Amino acid sequence: MIDSTARISATAVIAPDAEIGPNVIVGDHSSVGSGTRVMANAVIGPWTTVGSNNTIHYGAIVGHDPQDFGYHGEESYLELGNGNIIREYATIHRGNRAGTKTVVGNENFLMIQSHVAHNCILGNNIIVAGGSLLAGHVEVADRAIISGNCVVHQFCRIGGFAMMRGLSRTSRDVPPFCIMDETHTVKTLNLVGLRRNGYDQKRVRAIKNAFAVLFRSGLNMPNAVAKVEAELEVTDDVRHLLDFIKASKRGVCFGKGQAVGDFD
Repeated sequence: MIDSTARISATAVIAPDAEIGPNVIVGDHSSVGSGTRVMANAVIGPWTTVGSNNTIHYGAIVGHDPQDFGYHGEESYLELGNGNIIREYATIHRGNRAGTKTVVGNENFLMIQSHVAHNCILGNNIIVAGGSLLAGHVEVADRAIISGNCVVHQFCRIGGFAMMRGLSRTSRDVPPFCIMDETHTVKTLNLVGLRRNGYDQKRVRAIKNAFAVLFRSGLNMPNAVAKVEAELEVTDDVRHLLDFIKASKRGVCFGKGQAVGDFD
């Protein structure tokens, strides 16, 4: 159903069972998939693909131009997957250069006035709470939680099952499985999140042992990683954590009082 007041581009494709509310705008060369509901006054920008069974609430802006002085109207993209909830006045912007794209996966929950900037890549089952801001080129892995009014610097990565506490900020990568607070400071493991998602005692224990060395031993990060690899059981989960740390280009968050040292 398409409301009579909606403005739909002649080049847009709307699934027959999608619901387009009053005063909605759908831009050129965009598509809205089956079962998706777009509520009043929301905007779907040009070159935007919206998948199936999404709910886009009042006033949300999905696929608008990037906030980048270097962008001059080039064709760039947003791909929004399936089953996402985009709440009131949340914003998701397209890529900032010709041919580039922003990608948001499936079953994510973007709360009121949250922002996903150009060229971000979000996985699945992520929560971005109200007022949180992801700068350009941020990557967020599956089942991460970004609490209210957090800010993430451009090009940072947020690991899977990581949680940023409310009002925290980071200009460094947030490791998987961890809870981050204040300014890129790792506080503890996200034990509740791991257990809720089926991690058994053996898996959690291996991660805890690695965590203690990485963020509580006082060693700088390269030395801490080497100690874990030499002395502890490196399970698949621990290997994932170590590989994330080694791949960091911005450096990872560190434990309180930890010597700061990054991989070259």
